[in-house]
Amino acid sequence: MKLQFIGASGGEVTGSKFLLTTKENQKILIDCGMYQGKGMETDAMNRDLGFNPSEIDFILLSHAHIDHSGLIPYLHKNGFKGKVFCTPATRDLCAIMLPDSGKIQESDTKQFNKKRALQKLPPVEPIYTMQDASLCMGHFISIPYNLSFSLTPTFTFEFYDSGHILGGASIYISFVENNEKRTLLYTGDVGRYNKRILPDPCHLPQADYIMCESTYGNRLHESIEDAEQQLMLIVLDACAKRRGKLIIPSFAIGRTQEIVYALHRLKIAGNLPAIDIFVDSPLAVSATSIFRLHAENFNEEMQQFIISNPDPFGFENLHYVRTIEDSKKLNTYNSPCIIISASGMMEAGRVKHHLANNIDNQRTTILSVGYCAPSTLGAKIMRGDKTVSIFGVNYKVNAHLENIQSYSGHADYSEMLRYLSAQNPETVKKFFIIHGEDDARRAFAEKIAVKGFQNVVIPKFKEEFET
Repeated sequence: MKLQFIGASGGEVTGSKFLLTTKENQKILIDCGMYQGKGMETDAMNRDLGFNPSEIDFILLSHAHIDHSGLIPYLHKNGFKGKVFCTPATRDLCAIMLPDSGKIQESDTKQFNKKRALQKLPPVEPIYTMQDASLCMGHFISIPYNLSFSLTPTFTFEFYDSGHILGGASIYISFVENNEKRTLLYTGDVGRYNKRILPDPCHLPQADYIMCESTYGNRLHESIEDAEQQLMLIVLDACAKRRGKLIIPSFAIGRTQEIVYALHRLKIAGNLPAIDIFVDSPLAVSATSIFRLHAENFNEEMQQFIISNPDPFGFENLHYVRTIEDSKKLNTYNSPCIIISASGMMEAGRVKHHLANNIDNQRTTILSVGYCAPSTLGAKIMRGDKTVSIFGVNYKVNAHLENIQSYSGHADYSEMLRYLSAQNPETVKKFFIIHGEDDARRAFAEKIAVKGFQNVVIPKFKEEFET
């Protein structure tokens, strides 16, 4: 079988796409993600798939994040007729996330075409539309965790809980070639241990080949307990001491629910001031409803919590904002409050409006709770740029800046080594390091080599290997 790395390789942490071609010439795509965080450069990268969509027989989807699922509508639009296999929660999340992504494509293209018109250039079409995204859901088939499913008589796969986001999975593949059974483990994005909502990542059976993420291959996180203590202190400083707004740019799926749940716990413990909290993201509101529908994916701690608190994502003074009118009202809300809004990298969504209206105010606090790609607005703000451009207007960054990386959905290198501890390095034929910036991939390669893994490969973009 041939394995080609056509995304989340070559130093990228977005755009996950990996193509398997069997001896029978069946083409199986593992994930189909969008590149993100490079402005219009990502548009060209996303349009150039590197394969013919009509030739893809199946897609195995690890989870719903757009950098792993976001180009499935584009494949549908360009002739993909196959099936997309994922967990039930991933299917439900994609049903809201992909149309939302299509809406963003339409909006961004509309603005881009205005600039092209001024230059007397012809308009361009969006990568895909909301309608394309809705129609592509007809390809999806839900497969629960821990169930071996046969695509062909010689190719089976199984989803294991990766602990990354609701429905997130590592994928364990078994295939037979030349009368020999071989196995491939695709880690997907691996979550942290001892989280508040989701279970720990599952240890998987022994694999011959491993494709392993390395997002934090050179970093360690603080504990979740430390993160909640930090969050409490930041809320008190921002809202009780500074008497301003605390703006938390947050990914709508996973991170928003973690922050809301943490605030709920602080409120129950009497450690939250009497302030209003607004979740201003239609996508986050819909995603939270899906979380409520999939309590079977919660860990034991969360299962115990909901016995006495049936809605972990709802409490007094917490408001979910859907309409644009209600979102705009927050611009003139002058009391201390918390605004949780997408996107986490501050590149799109309503959070950009909140930043534009508040970033030059010294009473404002901006709290980053996740990874920001180097070229994104979030990275520019958090690295200390004195001025930033938002909607083409330059703003002074007078706001107080805070950062809690412990809420990251990705395991650090110590947790990744723990996840891999179930694997016997001596039987792994090749270990591919993907989904990481170059420094992180190189550092992680050194760490796993110490653990005994041989034949460690850092694949280049579009590089091919035979298994």
